[in-house]
Amino acid sequence: MNLRYFDFDFSEDAQGHGSFEAMASALATRLPELETELLRVLAWAHGEAPGERGPLEEGGQWDYLLNAVQEVATPLELRYEPGSQALGWQAGLPGAARVTLTLTITGTPAFCTAFRQNFGLD
Repeated sequence: MNLRYFDFDFSEDAQGHGSFEAMASALATRLPELETELLRVLAWAHGEAPGERGPLEEGGQWDYLLNAVQEVATPLELRYEPGSQALGWQAGLPGAARVTLTLTITGTPAFCTAFRQNFGLD
């Protein structure tokens, strides 16, 4: 199952536990697609991943952290004013809102192997 929005970076600790971290951002018109992809990842982890969810230090096989933020970008018109040797700033019209999701999934070596295989990660 290939992912379109989430591009995971992987790191590993001395105990062999792995961490997959990704950030994905979409405009409101694309948010349903982003949400669908996130739900696929979490549904797989909750339903098909090896082991039970829980903190690794407490015996869990995998766990996750999910965060989101909505941002509205406002372009700034910037110009150099030679007479005063200063910059002139003026806010433009706000753009469309974007939602950015961050997902971190940690797991045992068995979980990490299954995660890589299921989502086609190197």
